Amino acid sequence: MLDLYGATPDGPWTIGSFIRDKARRNGDKMALEVEGEGRTYAELDVRSDQLAAGLASLGLEADERACVMMDNSVQNVDTWFAMCMAGVIEVPINTANRGYLLRYIIHQSRSRAIVLDETYADRVAAVADDQPELEHVVIRRSGAAPLPDFPSRIAVHDLQELYLDAAPPDVTRQPSDPAVILYTSGTTGPSKGVVLPHAMNLTAARNTVWLCRYGADDRLYTVFPLFHINARYTSVMAAMEADASLIMDTRFSASGFFDTCRERDITAFNYQGALLTMLMKQPERDDDADNPVRVAFGAPAPVEIWRDFEARFGLTLVEVYGMTETAISVQNTLDDTRVGSVGKPCPHFEVEIHDEHDRPVGPGVPGEIVVRPRHPDVMIREYFDMPKETLEAFRNLWFHTGDRARTDEDGYFYFIDRIKDAIRRRGENVSSFEVERVVNDHDLVLESAAYGVPSELSEEEVMVAVVVKPGEQLTPEMLLDYCQEQMAHFAVPRYVRFVDELPKTPSQRIQKYKLRDEAVTHDTWDREAHGYEVRR
Repeated sequence: MLDLYGATPDGPWTIGSFIRDKARRNGDKMALEVEGEGRTYAELDVRSDQLAAGLASLGLEADERACVMMDNSVQNVDTWFAMCMAGVIEVPINTANRGYLLRYIIHQSRSRAIVLDETYADRVAAVADDQPELEHVVIRRSGAAPLPDFPSRIAVHDLQELYLDAAPPDVTRQPSDPAVILYTSGTTGPSKGVVLPHAMNLTAARNTVWLCRYGADDRLYTVFPLFHINARYTSVMAAMEADASLIMDTRFSASGFFDTCRERDITAFNYQGALLTMLMKQPERDDDADNPVRVAFGAPAPVEIWRDFEARFGLTLVEVYGMTETAISVQNTLDDTRVGSVGKPCPHFEVEIHDEHDRPVGPGVPGEIVVRPRHPDVMIREYFDMPKETLEAFRNLWFHTGDRARTDEDGYFYFIDRIKDAIRRRGENVSSFEVERVVNDHDLVLESAAYGVPSELSEEEVMVAVVVKPGEQLTPEMLLDYCQEQMAHFAVPRYVRFVDELPKTPSQRIQKYKLRDEAVTHDTWDREAHGYEVRR
């Protein structure tokens, strides 16, 4: 196996063996704390074994799939690690999902079980009739409230009762075996399940530790959810790889963020989306730089605040480029940073910029970022049950990211935008296709186009242009009331514009670039300006 970032070639290169190795090394040291509840390294090993035995008691076998729909909690981490121990392929679900997309992910992954917080039981019950392969629902109870009705063919279990004092299943995993399927936003079609092997997860963690120079004395902090690659591999597993500790919360508070870092002696945190911008917008304090944080890791750091942010808060930003399929593929380092750039290719990847004919372009010429591995099992294996889409992404022996960038004469990469039809809102990838699918399902809508427009916080806001059926009347509030029942809160459009027709090519393809260029027009309805609230 790969000898990189301080890891030895003989392992551990599977997550189960990694957990055991870390438990032997660190024992009763606190590994992580979530909302005040902790797990030592030894407890993570024991609890994941107990829960792996419980999953096996349900008849779940290696290489079968099980969904997880949980908020950040130590039980969520137990479940993740237990599935790795049992060889069950985990399918994390964004907790904001409901309706169509929730139904789609459970069905497309052909999951036999789902582990969820009680909060989400109603949502899963609402789509359970359409899941012929779903046999088990495991619920983390938070009270004595009655549960919704599930089809009689589905067995309902209490998560706590599945921590069994029994030997975990005897399962042998290889570094190349799939550990997880993470669903990334669909762009021109439905969401795709990104199949990631054990070695890829560990490489992402080790790369992060190497980049940020984490050590056993570090205390990492994150507010990002465990259904994202960021919290999983660059926070939880990165802290464990460094023999460090992680503090994890469920909510971000811009006003209290650095006070939290001071109180908990945080030395490092991850950022994405508009987090840096929101922190920079807080009123300046005399003690802004008086905090223990030395490094922050993530993307994107707006060029206009990059150095000012570092100076104000007394830390260093480590800016990278990556995606679910590759984790980090281009990176700045603590010794080699160019402001405005996402850095140079990671040692375990080849990265180039190609034109529309898949030919490399020179410095300064925009094109698509394409990636391929220098070592085995360091990136996506395939899109689950989507051979056509897998082949298309890997055409000409390069993985095509769908992102546009350029390089300079010194080989630094500069991200420009997304070629693919997705919207990036506050750290979340929103699928235009899936927003349009929901909007178009409304009885009064003829057709629609969803697209991103610039946000005052960085990245984008979701806007939708809607053509109403002739003779019908539809208000923005009516449309968003409908959207809230069918999509994640972060995907619900902020801006609604009713139009007589959408701009189209002679072949009837919607010309979204024209809509993006027009952006927020005088006849656009803004839900924030009108006080319309989207529930979470």
